[in-house]
Amino acid sequence: MKHLIRVGVLRGGPSNEYEISLNSGASVLDVLRSSFFDTYEPVDIFIDRNGVWHIGGVAVAPETAIHRFDVAFNALHGAYGEDGKIQHFLEAHQLPFTGTGSLGSAIGMNKVMSKKIFKSHGIPTPYGGEVSSESIRRDVNSLVSELYHSFLMPAVIKPAASGSSVGVTVVKYYDGLAAALVEAARHSDSVIIEEFIPGIEATCGVIEGFRGQEVYALPPIEIRPASHFFDYQAKYSGASHEIVPATFSNALKRQIEELSAKMHRVLGLRHYSRSDFIIHPRRGIYALEANTLPGLTGESLMPKALRAVGSDMPEFIDHLIGLAVAAK
Repeated sequence: MKHLIRVGVLRGGPSNEYEISLNSGASVLDVLRSSFFDTYEPVDIFIDRNGVWHIGGVAVAPETAIHRFDVAFNALHGAYGEDGKIQHFLEAHQLPFTGTGSLGSAIGMNKVMSKKIFKSHGIPTPYGGEVSSESIRRDVNSLVSELYHSFLMPAVIKPAASGSSVGVTVVKYYDGLAAALVEAARHSDSVIIEEFIPGIEATCGVIEGFRGQEVYALPPIEIRPASHFFDYQAKYSGASHEIVPATFSNALKRQIEELSAKMHRVLGLRHYSRSDFIIHPRRGIYALEANTLPGLTGESLMPKALRAVGSDMPEFIDHLIGLAVAAK
């Protein structure tokens, strides 16, 4: 009898991206059940908002759960799943898993550290500064006055460690600065204030070892949000126009693809990632951030880019599991 590889799909988790993670994990489970019933045995590992692991509706200690599968497919977004914590746990137990390792995940999740690495490798990124969330909670009004007189408006206020544009606000005037800082501080220990660069938003995914290339770049996606920027609502409610592949010139597409691959490498990411950019009409391309665990929901960008090159979720998921198992 053929031995099926048991794939534990980790989803849910104690982050503000809980719902997205549930949907990403559900997409992966659907593919495993429908396309690989003779290769993989999917194991649904549901992690609730309190961080409790469940298999088949029964709470299970993580140290017990890991003996129920051979390889983990990490579909956890945000804190715990994307910041290096779950990766560190899996590494400590020598269990193979998809996606970036603990160090790369921690660096990729920290926007301040990522920006420093981008700058050190000559990757343009918007000018910005950092303030602690504690200082915001202690005296936001004094901080607002200080920032307003030292930073040009409009500005982007965002958590230093969060994803899916959660807690991100574009502030145009003094009156909106305090509320934006307080909101961002709810999601991270520190907050970034960054220059707002007007332009066209774009994103580009990369996959290691795909189609014979060391780092294969998917076609860039051009994003035209209905709102002023590609926020959480625009990403997951369909309130944006995503052009796949983008209408950019071939030269601009190549630049974006090369930058995405470079960002993947310099941050020490693994298996796959998706990087976000803003393209100013005169100043060119600016790197915003790298996503170490891109969403795989029906509204997510990675699956759309895969379809644009004649691939699909089954090929992608099978490839990622293969990378994880080979790295053991």
